[in-house]
Amino acid sequence: MMGRPTKFVVPFRTMFTALAALAVLLGMVEASRPQSAAPPAPGVQEATPQAAPQQGAQAPAPPAGEENPGLINEMGKLFGKILPPIKSPSETIDDLNARAKDAGEALSRLAKPAMMVSGRVICPASVNGAPDCKAGADNLCQSKGYKEGKSLTADSAETCSPKVLIPGRQRKPDDCRTDTYVTRALCQ
Repeated sequence: MMGRPTKFVVPFRTMFTALAALAVLLGMVEASRPQSAAPPAPGVQEATPQAAPQQGAQAPAPPAGEENPGLINEMGKLFGKILPPIKSPSETIDDLNARAKDAGEALSRLAKPAMMVSGRVICPASVNGAPDCKAGADNLCQSKGYKEGKSLTADSAETCSPKVLIPGRQRKPDDCRTDTYVTRALCQ
């Protein structure tokens, strides 16, 4: 009993990788092949043994490796533009070590337990006159031995000058002010 023939499907990435490897190998074979001497250009005479250069004069340098405009060379150029440069193993390990160090530092920052503390610290007035409770939370946390904090709860109270207590005196707008206090903060 004969069944249906099975199709063989090659993923595009696998095929692309195989072609890239083939191009690299063919490029290496092409580079290792000895180059034949190019024929002289028309109208130029070759040097004969009678016209040998003098001993003090230097021989002309051999021409630089001429580019072979073949298919393999063109494929190599294409892959050179498409594929990222290949790193050496030591560079790859250095990159991995740097990433692991960054990840470890991020985890250590996350691993520090945050502690909720209570107290009463005034929020100083900012430039525009509004209370700056971030600075108040930092002050509360620093008084408990932590580095910084975030305000969780705040309380407000009216603070008045003693002049308000004088009997019969009219209260003026600048006699009292409202102060804001941080009462609980999350510290790190």
